[in-house]
Amino acid sequence: MIKLPPQISKRISITAMSLLIIIMVTATIAEKTYGTPFVNRHFYSNPLFIALWFVAAISGITYILKRKLYRRIITFCMHASFIIILTGAFITHVFGVQGSIHLRMDENPQQCFRTADNAEHKLPFSVSLKGFRTEYYSGTTTPMDYVSTITIQDGTDIEGTVSMNRILRHRGYRFYQSGYDADGKGSTLYVSHDPIGIAVTYSGYILLFLSMALFFFEKKSAFMRRISAACVLLLIPFVSSFAGSKLPPVLPAGTAEVFGNLRINHNGRIAPLQTLAIDFTKKIYGKKNYEGLSAEQVLTGCFFYYDYWKEEPFIRIKSKYVQKVLGIEGQYAKLTDFIGTDGFKIDEQLKTEKDRTHIRELEEAAEKFSLISSLCTGNLLKIYPVFDKEKGTFTWYSVPDNLPSSIGREKWLFIRYSMNYVAEKVAMKDFEETEELVDKIIRFQEKEAGKSLPSNLKFKAERIYNSLANLKLLAMFCLTVGLFGYIFQIYNIIKAKNNHGINRCLYFLLFPTLAYVAGIIALRWIISGHIPVSNGFETMLIMSVVSISFSMVFHKRMKNSVSVGFMISGLALLVAMMGDSNPAITPLMPVLSSPLLSIHVMSIMISYSLFAIMMLNGISAEILHRSGNRSSDISSLENSSRIILYPAVFLLVFGIFIGAIWANVSWGRYWGWDPKEVWALITMLIYSAALHTESILCFRNPMFFHRFCILAFISVLITYFGVNFILGGMHSYA
Repeated sequence: MIKLPPQISKRISITAMSLLIIIMVTATIAEKTYGTPFVNRHFYSNPLFIALWFVAAISGITYILKRKLYRRIITFCMHASFIIILTGAFITHVFGVQGSIHLRMDENPQQCFRTADNAEHKLPFSVSLKGFRTEYYSGTTTPMDYVSTITIQDGTDIEGTVSMNRILRHRGYRFYQSGYDADGKGSTLYVSHDPIGIAVTYSGYILLFLSMALFFFEKKSAFMRRISAACVLLLIPFVSSFAGSKLPPVLPAGTAEVFGNLRINHNGRIAPLQTLAIDFTKKIYGKKNYEGLSAEQVLTGCFFYYDYWKEEPFIRIKSKYVQKVLGIEGQYAKLTDFIGTDGFKIDEQLKTEKDRTHIRELEEAAEKFSLISSLCTGNLLKIYPVFDKEKGTFTWYSVPDNLPSSIGREKWLFIRYSMNYVAEKVAMKDFEETEELVDKIIRFQEKEAGKSLPSNLKFKAERIYNSLANLKLLAMFCLTVGLFGYIFQIYNIIKAKNNHGINRCLYFLLFPTLAYVAGIIALRWIISGHIPVSNGFETMLIMSVVSISFSMVFHKRMKNSVSVGFMISGLALLVAMMGDSNPAITPLMPVLSSPLLSIHVMSIMISYSLFAIMMLNGISAEILHRSGNRSSDISSLENSSRIILYPAVFLLVFGIFIGAIWANVSWGRYWGWDPKEVWALITMLIYSAALHTESILCFRNPMFFHRFCILAFISVLITYFGVNFILGGMHSYA
């Protein structure tokens, strides 16, 4: 029988959790300097760290039993599920075995695999590789999946396949696709043996998900006792302008647009040449058009009128240091600025430069020069598909590429000289004939590549997307409207006034805004063939849609919901635009092609959106508090944040553990102490504290709660931005 008084066990639990958070924060910082093996050894595998989890769990159980909280079945099951998950993790840590096995098609069956500490572990059966193949996205050489066919000799021969996100199980052992040999005759499989730990952990997940879902229907829960309202803040507007100049020659807009209809192998997929033109112009100049010229005009201008464009100052150089190296004044350089009396200026400077920042800046400038050079030589324009019989897919060639010897003479001549004919017609300014020749190349592509080309729906969707996806104006619009709504409503609260007319106008503006952003997401979905949640740009779009949708649903209950929606949407779009105004749509890495990824990302992004609303409510409450004691309005904001808190935390928890299941299916481990995983856990623990108002009494104070929401949001910012741009890790792409 445990003798600890409830208050003592509560303090022990809170202290243990606080120490765990401090250790995890320290570990993620140390990992940046000392590396992953160091922190795994000295932090996450440290007996003290493991003991603290044990202490937190035992003291938490003791407190629940002493307070007889087990009478509230759903709440009790929710807490019990975490104990079960921790138990499963402990079993995995102590008894689980993980390692890898390398198989060759021409070798005898193997019965051992090597663990992480390079020890041999014997299997109760033997394994051999029957075959390995790489599957490709249609019409490209971009890998879609890696598939190993293996035979297990265990009394009888059992044949099975292992691929990304597809596990082969046998007698408690799980095999995952990990790597392959360059010659395609060997495969490396990750092996895991942890039947009890996984069973216990997954049982905890199931209990947790069920109890979280049922919690919202529990009559006596804190969530059911609360009602809503919400508020906002912030803006960073800017205006850009540029002076006109005499432009180098380009193709007519219509002719350049026809070039945009060519298919091209770009970023590992088949896309309209228009997409390459936009990416090219943004990379070189920083925007998707130049001095009123379309991206297609810029691309084809550089290609057909190189002698003129090499003297055009359109290469953006942000670094003052590189500007000095090139000998230019201002941000824009010409191609000729890169060449000096001793050759390529950047190469000469890189030979002696020691500063890492300067080296990176020089390399970025050199990359732009190389990109233009690749275009002007034709190497960038991989527009000719040739079927590769060995790989069973198409390889796309540019004019200068070495063509396979097996290609027919007629096809060889067309690939070698068709673009020369186009160049001749351009030089003669016979643009009508130019367009006809481009159409011939398009028909060649359709004849050769056939069904491997993107469908007409995908092609048209991408053309529409390229014309729509400019988020700068929309971000500025949302931020401006949100700021106006925020100031207006705070003023009305302070002056005790109501003006429903303006609120109604702002509300109706939500609909076209939602339609525009949702349209961009839908188009990216059609183009890519997967739910667009694979990078930071796409998750910010999801966050924008979530915040607007939230405002539309709760606008009658929450005074500032419209302002909140516009502000968070604008900030999300601004972040997307600042990171990369329109990043390339690429095929998913094989391991990312899982529906669990979409659920994982969307759950977490919705929770972050809700935490942002709570943070803005807190700032609004702080403003009201400092303008005079407006306790009723502050209390209203508190209630709205309280009701948001529960789904926000639960969605974060759900997203974290769905991500753990996905990681286990993909890599054979459901937790790897990656910095993003750790910071998501830290964020979950921090916000979970606010759910325990019966145990942590300070959270009952409205202003304490609001200030907590403001400060706690720092952990969200670090989780999403800090890890991506500073700490790094496997999740830094997200």
